Amino acid sequence: MNTKNTTEYYNANARDFIEGTINVDTGDLRDRFLKYVPPGGEILDLGCGSGRDTKSFIDAGYKVEAIDASQELCIKASEYTGIKVKCMRFEELAETDRYDGVFACASLLHVSPEELPGILDRVRLALRPRGVLYASFKYGDYFGERDGRYFHDMNEVSVQELFAGVSGFKVEEIWQSHDVRRNKDAYWINVIARKL
Repeated sequence: MNTKNTTEYYNANARDFIEGTINVDTGDLRDRFLKYVPPGGEILDLGCGSGRDTKSFIDAGYKVEAIDASQELCIKASEYTGIKVKCMRFEELAETDRYDGVFACASLLHVSPEELPGILDRVRLALRPRGVLYASFKYGDYFGERDGRYFHDMNEVSVQELFAGVSGFKVEEIWQSHDVRRNKDAYWINVIARKL
């Protein structure tokens, strides 16, 4: 997997990416996730992109940390959210029992099938007991480079198989959603899994 190309894509296209995503209404996804997070709890926005969801969580009274692998997105998301967004890769996550929830909206889809179980192990360790992970992937079964970035699409079966193959999670919900970005006719698979 060439994640370097993916990071370079976001660095080179940060402005266009932010303009296309910052005003997208992901409130339904956040609300579904927040049902499992205690009021005022601590959330990690894993691959925060523009900082859209980070800011919404902060405005709703949650303690939020945010990371992204793209230096350019981190700079712009820090300006937008008012917090310091850390520039780091998923495999650098090394917290233990820290977060009540990890929100990974359209971010783990850039991780290969071979590497994803290891990343989920890191997420599980970073969660407090009974903490939850939300993740979304483009719907399908493709993995490889597309439009200058690496993608790992998933569906109901592959999501179930993924979480069956990693220890310490119980899947709470899996559902499809329609792409809410303007002029995008695509579907997503969403999952919420709780740390056991």
